[in-house]
Amino acid sequence: MANLNDTLTFRHGATVANRFVQPPMLTNSGEDGYATTDTINYYNAHAKSGGLIITEYMYVTENGGPALTWKRGREQLAVYDDKFIPQLKKVAQAMKHDGNKAIMQIAHTGREANYRAMEGKKVYAPTGLEDGMDFPFLPYKVHSLSDDQIKEIIAGFGQATKRAIAAGFDGVEIHGANHYLIQQFVSAYSNRRTDHWGGSVEKRMNFPLAVVKAVMDVVKKEAPKDFIVGYRISPEEIHGKNVGYTWHESTHLIDTITKNYDLDYIHLSMPHYNAKPGDVMLLDTDKADASFKDSQKPFATLFKPYLNGAKEIIVGGINNRAKAEDALSLADLVAVGRETIIDPLFAEKILNGEDDQVIDEITVDQVKKNHMTQGLIDTYSGPAAGIPLPGAENIKSLHQGFGGWSEMKYPKNDETK
Repeated sequence: MANLNDTLTFRHGATVANRFVQPPMLTNSGEDGYATTDTINYYNAHAKSGGLIITEYMYVTENGGPALTWKRGREQLAVYDDKFIPQLKKVAQAMKHDGNKAIMQIAHTGREANYRAMEGKKVYAPTGLEDGMDFPFLPYKVHSLSDDQIKEIIAGFGQATKRAIAAGFDGVEIHGANHYLIQQFVSAYSNRRTDHWGGSVEKRMNFPLAVVKAVMDVVKKEAPKDFIVGYRISPEEIHGKNVGYTWHESTHLIDTITKNYDLDYIHLSMPHYNAKPGDVMLLDTDKADASFKDSQKPFATLFKPYLNGAKEIIVGGINNRAKAEDALSLADLVAVGRETIIDPLFAEKILNGEDDQVIDEITVDQVKKNHMTQGLIDTYSGPAAGIPLPGAENIKSLHQGFGGWSEMKYPKNDETK
């Protein structure tokens, strides 16, 4: 079995120094899509969080975000225009200054672009209002993407990859998870289209396959030979009676992608690193029907036959050596998320045998040391946190007023309706 200290070389030659990964996590520190000083300081403080460090998701076209945003200055970052490159160069430099690999995650958030709705702009998805689709869990209306808009978004992923190369990133991760646009196209619940982009499982796969092709075409023409390309996926989408897909369909998608395109890794987005079919995904509270629990093997194991040479990253609930080593017995790389927000030196301490030095709850002092952004402080110190950080009560004094998504105000008679 691999050791956490072992190096790993991807298929195109890039080598990471150890088996730890910092997964993509929103910092809520952007302003008008630009990375700010707070953003850069945060990533600078996290430069030792793993051999591979992945940015928060960045939207690739103007209509692709921001998501999970409640006001200006607490935004998701953007990469849909060359104007963002100078600040993104600073982000890449901050992430890489200790020699680890910096990956930009690229995304379109689709129906989740809530801040657009707050500004009175239209929000888009594969299927929306024009085609009789409504999302009762959203406080705004969603519109169907036209064929031309879909093609613009696909091209946007390619252009975002160009900008990641120009900004000095070592790779990109295509965000096909967490209910954002790529997953929305794959999902039978979200995608009710009857054209080239929807219908059968194969047609629902056309959008992610086109995105991967657009990215790989740019990489082959313009990137260094060892440029890293990954793809993140939620292994299943089962929310009570709303079934988007099961692991049988998601492994079929990954098999198709990795047989046609030589990706470096597949990143499974999960609430627990050893999650199995039928487990509750993301923050959903509905229990999955027992019929979906058709295997006792963890997703990490179920996906292995479909990687076709790509490495595998798993994530979820890893906060000590024992869990990290157990996760590494299942996959090639181990991503540590929330614990890394608390202690950016978690990986370094574990790698150096300093387990007793790991900080496992957030404090005011630790907020200062790890340059936690105010957006993160507001998220984790108030009622908005779906899964509170350990010690969240210690930083309530730093809270600046974000009380939760229910407080967000949307225009009543805007064009989103």
